[in-house]
Amino acid sequence: MTGLRAPSGAAGSRLLGIGAYRPARVVDNDEVCARLDSDDAWIRRRSGIVTRRFAGPDETVVSMGTAAAVKALAEAGISPADVGLVLLATMSHLEQSPPAAPRIAHGMGAVGAAAMDIGAACAGFCHALALADSAVRSGTARHVVVIGSERMSDLIDPADRSTAFLFGDGAGAVVVGPSDEPGVGPTVWGSDGTGERLIAHEHSWLRARETRSWPVMRMEGPAVFRWATRIVPDAGRRALRAAGVEPAELAAFVPHQANARIVDSAARALGLGAHTAVARDIEHSGNTSAASVPLALEALRSRGAVRPGDTALLVGFGAGLTHAAQVVRLP
Repeated sequence: MTGLRAPSGAAGSRLLGIGAYRPARVVDNDEVCARLDSDDAWIRRRSGIVTRRFAGPDETVVSMGTAAAVKALAEAGISPADVGLVLLATMSHLEQSPPAAPRIAHGMGAVGAAAMDIGAACAGFCHALALADSAVRSGTARHVVVIGSERMSDLIDPADRSTAFLFGDGAGAVVVGPSDEPGVGPTVWGSDGTGERLIAHEHSWLRARETRSWPVMRMEGPAVFRWATRIVPDAGRRALRAAGVEPAELAAFVPHQANARIVDSAARALGLGAHTAVARDIEHSGNTSAASVPLALEALRSRGAVRPGDTALLVGFGAGLTHAAQVVRLP
């Protein structure tokens, strides 16, 4: 028997384009507080959030993800026909079957591309980006579209003081393609299943079927904060070392937008220079889970805080507990 052939791919991969979709409806803190024992000042102090976007009836995980992907492809100058793989990171798609990614692939015109959903909660985009990098370098796919799309407003209890003010909706996407040198650094990732209940639905879909009670998401805020302020700088340092990049060389730090206090704490712990742009899209987007990293990347670029070729440290972290981090060069 002859040996199997190994796939032949590129020396490296890189980001070729970024796209974003933000729902039309802007929800300020006063509107959220109408059902909470809270006020605008308390929310700003606790999270840094001023507004967030809530999706309308026609703004679904699929439609928002498709819109962001189409924008990313247009910027990259890549035809949908040349996409070999579509990866969707989401925790708010409410149908386990069928998955959403094939519908997004169809909607963006990537007919026949492989497509799958990635379930790693708020760390999902960074996990999917790691898989995209591997697919391009191995030759499994020449171009990969990586999407984070969320309707978190479907998962929260609007009367829950610990979560209702935090979350928002939206989608972000990047196109990953071949490069002569690495444009996506090694991924540092991991999980801690002992923290499974720190961010979790209050009960299963089976119980929902039996009791007709919607399983909203609950969170142990103080415990999550303690974990995040430890794991984000730790994963960031390890990703920088793996990529051979010093903190002083970073043009941008783009962590999952969970909370402004977590973002600021991690930036201080990493010892970033004054020139490093720190993503704070949390202020006007809220926590959009797997969509937050690409949305924050797009926001930094839209305001001219980063330029093509700049290096950015991405860190995702969330329910599971899961985390992933990598250094990338920006398109």
